[in-house]
Amino acid sequence: MDTPPPPDPPIRKTCKRYNVPGHAHYLTFSCFQRRAFLDRDRTRGWMIDAIALARERHLLDLWAWVIMPEHVHLLIHPRDADYNISAILSTLKQPVSKRALLFVEREAPQFARWMLDRQPNGKQAHRIWQRGGGYDHNLWTPANVWEKIEYIHANPVRRGLVEKPEDWQWSSYVNHVHLRQGLLPLDRESLPFLAR
Repeated sequence: MDTPPPPDPPIRKTCKRYNVPGHAHYLTFSCFQRRAFLDRDRTRGWMIDAIALARERHLLDLWAWVIMPEHVHLLIHPRDADYNISAILSTLKQPVSKRALLFVEREAPQFARWMLDRQPNGKQAHRIWQRGGGYDHNLWTPANVWEKIEYIHANPVRRGLVEKPEDWQWSSYVNHVHLRQGLLPLDRESLPFLAR
């Protein structure tokens, strides 16, 4: 006698992460309620520090990045076959949250109301990042990788923040086109070759 199929699993609001050796990851994470918490050099600097920490701690190649006023895009390639993308995201986001909350507590307590998250269960928390892990997309073809690099670097121009990508200090564009050394070095030697 056939047994009935198991019930569908409950729908989860978190995304499934795939830790596949050899894959690159295109990451996007946004500020709480899409607020422009990254519109100051101070908070962008904290994000730069967190990216550098994640590279070292998790053995990541950094292929492209941009810090926008209310979100971040990163293109990374984990070198360790036994990596965990959720742990990498925590290393990227938690240090920025801690520094931001400490700064607001000490220097700008009136700003805390913009970070207040009243959850449906009644709990309240102050946050800089949107609830959830953000967007994570595995990339395994050179064409996908280079498409995301172009998308990342065009972001400030599309938004009207600058006229040319090289005018946005908070991205890896200048490193990619060898204009000058940007804020974070890139691991260009590990980038996949794109046949034209």
